[in-house]
Amino acid sequence: MPSPTLGSAGEQAAVDFYLARGYQLRARNYRHGRAEIDIIVEQAAPRRLVFVEVKVRTDLRFGYPEEFVTPAQRQRIRRAAEQFILSHDWRDDIRFDILSLTPNSNGFRVEAFEDAF
Repeated sequence: MPSPTLGSAGEQAAVDFYLARGYQLRARNYRHGRAEIDIIVEQAAPRRLVFVEVKVRTDLRFGYPEEFVTPAQRQRIRRAAEQFILSHDWRDDIRFDILSLTPNSNGFRVEAFEDAF
């Protein structure tokens, strides 16, 4: 499991990844009950909310970061997303992404899995 510092750096790298692509940050570490959504960004065209699960791993011996999003975790994220949608009266499209990060000499290798679940 990554250290809190590595996790925070990875989450910031994920935010930077989406901002560089023209997304607007809507929320970070959004909590509802036992669920947390790492990042919520808004895409302008087509207008859509993207709920992002960020996974950082330093060691790939046990698998790639994106493989560590369990079905139970996906369900919790969906429930939290429903609450966010209701509380913000969102009526447009949504998407769930997984952003996989592994440290490298340039900071992080970032691999985005759009519409992951």
